[in-house]
Amino acid sequence: MGKGSITSADVARLANVSQSAVSRTYTPGASVSKSTKERVLAAAEELGYRPNALARAMISGQSKLIAVMFAYLENQFYPVLLEQMCRALQDKGYHPLLFMTETGKQDEVVRRLLDYQVQGLVLASATLSSDLATRCGELGIPVVLLNREIDDPVANCVASDNFTGGKLIAERFVQTGRKKIAYIAGDENSSTNRDREGGFLAGLSAHGMQLHARGCANYNHSEAARVATEMLGGDDLPDAIFVANDYMAFAVMDVVRSHYGLRVPEDIAIAGYDDVPEAAWAPYQLTTVRQSSEVMTENAVTLLTEQIDGKRVEARTIRLPAELIIRTSA
Repeated sequence: MGKGSITSADVARLANVSQSAVSRTYTPGASVSKSTKERVLAAAEELGYRPNALARAMISGQSKLIAVMFAYLENQFYPVLLEQMCRALQDKGYHPLLFMTETGKQDEVVRRLLDYQVQGLVLASATLSSDLATRCGELGIPVVLLNREIDDPVANCVASDNFTGGKLIAERFVQTGRKKIAYIAGDENSSTNRDREGGFLAGLSAHGMQLHARGCANYNHSEAARVATEMLGGDDLPDAIFVANDYMAFAVMDVVRSHYGLRVPEDIAIAGYDDVPEAAWAPYQLTTVRQSSEVMTENAVTLLTEQIDGKRVEARTIRLPAELIIRTSA
């Protein structure tokens, strides 16, 4: 008998139990005696039987599948977040499915992945339209955005307090005597950039200061290097630069030192956002705002599982406290 044709009925006959006993053996929390379970598992091992999890999921309506979608993983913050998210979901008995998308094409990918009968959706470094988030809610599929927010309250959001984080950087620069302060933005359309820059400008304004220079690098490493090269190419150099995330800040620091031979922080102070592991490495020692990917993951998984278990989808926004990590770059 080919292993692919072995059924639960074959296992039941060999174990001398009912077919329902086989089903209960493979159903978490179901009532089955120890001796029965042992006979069933021994028979299944002998026959090479494995239950069809997808078929069982279709029957029960509980696929235990969670779609996890990223637009990119280049930023060192997101691979760490992805690993923690997958492990946390697996610890809860769920199975993460990873999907990659492109900026502007998230809705298209989400529509396709709904065919997999997922019970929840997590998006990081990506967002989706309010209409599609509402549609997911109507289908009973909770959606959690990580490190992103959307204006309409139709999806769960877990992010750091980006506004306060930006303000903390501004206050740090002012406290250390910086006068010509610049900003290098991420994606102009993202909530993270909007709030970080908003807090930064508010912090400067509170001390009667304005931006000395500004550029946009779209959360891209090479674009950040290009923007920094242009920003430092004139005679009136900034003496401090807040870069919208650590990934870009590393590129800016490399340009400051290698291309122009300037010192950090003596000539130009630099700060980032995220506190990725590399920020603490000796070549960078980057002052930054910490986002705890672990705490972000814990909150996201809790939101998902509570709404899946409660069979009620409702939008909640959790903003995690911003913490300034001071290192030698500022």
